[in-house]
Parts: sequence; structure tokens; C-alpha cells
Amino acid sequence: MQGISMVLSLLTGVALFLFGMSMMGDGLKKVAGNKLELILYRLTNTPLKGVLLGAAVTAVIQSSSATSVMVVGFVNSGMMKVAQAIGIIMGANIGTSITGWILCLSYIDGSSGVAQLLSTATISALIAIIGICLRTFSKKNIYRSIGDIMMGFAVLMIGMQTMSGAVAPLRENPHFVSLLTMFSNPFMGILVGIAFTAILQSASASVGILQALSMTGSITFATAFPITMGIGVGAACPVLLSSIGTNKNGKRTAIIYLLIDLFGMVLWSVVFYAVNAVVHFEFLDMTMSPVAIAMLNSIFRIATVLILFPFINLIEKFVFFLVKETWSEQAEQADFDLLEERFLVNPRLAINQSHLALNGMAKKARKNIMRSFKVLSDYGDDRYKKIEEKEDLIDKYVGKVSKYLMRVTEHEMTARQTKQVAKFLNTITDFERLGDDGMDIADVAKEMNEQGVTFSDSGKYEMNVLKSAGKELLNLTVGGFTEDSIEKAFRVQPLVELVGNLCDDLRSRHITRLRTGKCKLEYGFAFNNLLSIFENMASHCSNVSTAILEMEYSSSYMKEYNRSVRENRNEDYNRFYTEYETRFTLQFEERDLKAAKKKNDEELEAKASKTDKKKERKEKR
Repeated sequence: MQGISMVLSLLTGVALFLFGMSMMGDGLKKVAGNKLELILYRLTNTPLKGVLLGAAVTAVIQSSSATSVMVVGFVNSGMMKVAQAIGIIMGANIGTSITGWILCLSYIDGSSGVAQLLSTATISALIAIIGICLRTFSKKNIYRSIGDIMMGFAVLMIGMQTMSGAVAPLRENPHFVSLLTMFSNPFMGILVGIAFTAILQSASASVGILQALSMTGSITFATAFPITMGIGVGAACPVLLSSIGTNKNGKRTAIIYLLIDLFGMVLWSVVFYAVNAVVHFEFLDMTMSPVAIAMLNSIFRIATVLILFPFINLIEKFVFFLVKETWSEQAEQADFDLLEERFLVNPRLAINQSHLALNGMAKKARKNIMRSFKVLSDYGDDRYKKIEEKEDLIDKYVGKVSKYLMRVTEHEMTARQTKQVAKFLNTITDFERLGDDGMDIADVAKEMNEQGVTFSDSGKYEMNVLKSAGKELLNLTVGGFTEDSIEKAFRVQPLVELVGNLCDDLRSRHITRLRTGKCKLEYGFAFNNLLSIFENMASHCSNVSTAILEMEYSSSYMKEYNRSVRENRNEDYNRFYTEYETRFTLQFEERDLKAAKKKNDEELEAKASKTDKKKERKEKR
């Protein structure tokens, strides 16, 4: 019964410790607001700054895992580069050792007089009382958060005392002493450190337990050193878990955390035990105190970072080697690399670079809509996920290019350059919304697939005509922007009008099918949603073409042009409209429906044949 009571007391202490640390960290983050996150990704332009900031932030929130998980999120979202993350993670490894020194306060004790006033029990009680008063009676959120910090600290101290009290009787237990002696085997000690930390999800908690066990007088340097090395590797578990579902850069960042601690473990175990085989260190049997363990943990982590710091570039190359990029991913990153800070002093060059980056955004938005057209006729979960991934990438352009262009405006520019920046800022929004249109089409396709909805032959034929017009519209719009083509820009508006008229016509025909019972109501919702998306798409293309034309012509000319288009539809406009009307007209003769049905049957037959061939190849293998 005594053994069960001891285990329960130890687990209670661990629970209080973890809860106190979490409460204290959450309170500190609330007091700081979003400043910690802003500091992390804004002030890490050099590796040394990254290390110092990583150490400082981790010392504040008391968790290297939390800092690293935050950094994984920044890298995954594109706000931070992998190279910046390496310095912060190195700093986080140092910062987490601060917790061990804080825990040493829990071992201050006194028997009488002033010493008793300075004991952990007294300090914890005072801090807890002040904390609960702030938490209960303060109306301001900042004071309530400070109360949380103080209460979290008090609970953390009480948890450490509970752990120490639970293991105190073990100092006289010969079985426990022999068990710890087994951990002095480097391999076993490292495994124990990894396992403990992976389960607790906290390096600080593992160090705290080791400090508590050291109060029994049974922890020697030979036992503490391999466990400390293992604790670092085990702390990578929550960071690796946080990278599940992130992009490749997010996964690279998580792997960096593991590599740093893995390298430290391998390097120092090889060096230390190789030298020990020759010299035979006398301090291996030295009894460790909580302060000695805190010092060992700090020295181990600082020494590892000092060795690795000069090789940050090599670490970056190595993780990119481990998690390789495809050609398309390299092309995507190339667009962001165009936005170099050194070009900002030359607005003409910076604006040109922005244009090139926006060209990439425009082409990706167009390609994603083309993917969504394909998903609409042939749905696949892998294709849908691809569209989702590319939509996230398109969204990243908005922040990066907009921010870069706003920084360009801080320098002296000509009137034309000012006009260009305004044009690009407007078109960024339209290209981003075109990306949203592609995602919306894919969502309709997914919903149709889940509900088993398919359009009638007439509906498929109509949608194919509309998609053909949509493709032409996108090609003209994106081509006009990327090539600065006035000719293509002038062709956009007539096609926009035709797409709008097509949508109106198709909506009327669809309502007729619903009334006559040729189409079911649930199919009608999907079809109508698609028509609305195409109308939105046409509107965004119109905005882009207008921005292109406004760059070349004066505002008075554009006003006159728009007036003539509205009132008279000038000769060129009519010619373009007639051309597109001929190409994308709706002809519902019997032969057209038969042709559409025949084409659909052929596609289904080809797909079935392809599936059969795959099965045959598998059987042959």
C-alpha cells in the first residue's frame, strides 16, 4: 500500500507541475498579447537574433516545444523562412533549461527565523494569495492574467514539493538505488530520457522529475548525463506531431528540432564516453543535486548550440535534402524570392519584381480554376486536395506581394510608378478572388460527388459550353496582365458580357427543366451555384482588364470608352462580341445532345478500360 501511495503522490506532483507550468505560460502569453509571435517572425533577420529571441521567448512561456510548434506554424504559413526558424529553435533549446533553475527555488528551505520566511512553502503561499486576489477581484484582463501567472508559479512549486516528498523515502530503498544504477548505462539512460519526455510531452517536466529524484541522494552524474541527453530528443515528439498536415517547410522545421538534439546526443555521448575510456573521469560517481542537474542541462544545451551555430546553412541544406522539393514547389518559391529587400531602394526595379511575382500568382489562379473544371467532370479526392493546397499558396501571395508593394511606397516614386503600385494592389485582390472561385467550383464538385448528383445530358452540354467560355476569358485576362497586352485586355469585356448573358440563359433553361420535372431540385442547387461562381469570375476578370487599360490610357479616355461601350457598343466591341457569340453559342438540336451523350459515354468507357488495364498489370505482377 505504501508503494501505491508513493506512486500516486508522485503522479499528483507531476500533474500539479504540468498544470502550473501551463497556467503560467498561458498567463504570460495573454499579458504579452500577440507581441511574442510578432517578435518571433519580425526580428529574426540574423541567426544570432533568432537564437537570442528563441531563448528569451522560451524562458518566458516555459516550453521549447510550444515555441517550436509556434515556429512550425509560421513557416507553414509562409511568414517565416526555414533558415530563420533554425536560429529560433536553437534558442528554444537553451531557453527551456531556464525552467530547471527556476525549479531550484522549490528546494530552498528554512527551519526558523528569516530562513523560514524565505522557504518555498512561504513564498508559494504568498504568491498564491496575491494571485487568487488578482484573479478574483480584478476587472482588468491584464491583472487577471498576472494573477494566472502567479497562481501557475505557486502550483508549479507545490507540484515540485509534492514530487520531492513522494520520492524522499526512496533514498533508503536498496531496490530503487540498484534501478538507478542500471540507468548509468548510457544506452539505457538515453532511452529512459526519451521515453519519459515523449510521454510527458515536456522536457521541463522530465528535468523537474530528475531534480526531485536527486533529492534522494541516489542520482549520480553517470545516471543524470545520459538521461539529460535523452530528454532533449524526447522533447521533439510534440513538435513532430504538430507538423502532421503541414506543408514541406513545416515538416522541415519540425525535423530541425529533432536533428539539433539528436546531434547533441550523438556528439557528446561519443566524445564524453570515448575520453572517459582513456581518462576514467572521477566525477561520474558524484551525487547530483537539483542545482547540479540544472547546470548540466544548461551546459549540454548551450554547448550543442555553440557547435551547431556556424553550420546553420548546412543544416538548412540537409533538411531540404531529407524532405525534397518537387520542380513545381521550387518554381513556387522562386516567385517569393523575387521580392528581395535590396531592390526596394529602386522603385522601378522593385515594381518590376512585384509584377513578375504577380504573374506567377495569376497563372496559378488560372491553373487552379482549370483543375476545378476537371474535378467538376471527373471528381477525385486527390485532385480536390491539390486544389486546396494551391488555393492556400495563392492566398500567401496576397500578404507577401501587398506588404512588399506597401514598402515600395515608402520611397520616392514617379506618377506612373504610383499608378502601377495602385494597379497591382487592386489586381492582387481580384486574382485572390479568382483563386477562391476555383475552390468554390471544387467544393460544388465535392458536394455533388458526396450526394451522388449528376447533371442531365443537357446540363452537361450547357456547362461544357460555359467552361469553354470561362477558359477563354481566363486566358485573355491572365495573358493581358502577364504580357501587358492591351489587345487582349480590350477583348475581355465583350466576353465578360457574353458569359453573363450565357449564365442568364442557362438559368432560365434550368428553371424550365425544374418545372417540367426533367431535373431534380437537389441538382438545381448545384447548377445554380456554379452559374453564380462563373458570374463572379467574369466580374474579377473585368476588373483586371480595366486595371490594365487604365495604366495605358488617361482617365478621360477610359470614361469616354466606357460610355461608348455602354451606349453604342463601338465597332471593335461588337466585332469581338459576335466572334465569341459564334464560338460559345448554345445549340440544342437533337444532334448536339446526341453528340454530348456520345462523348460522355466514350469518356466513361475509356475510364473503365483504363481501370481494367491497371488490374491486369497488378495480376501479372
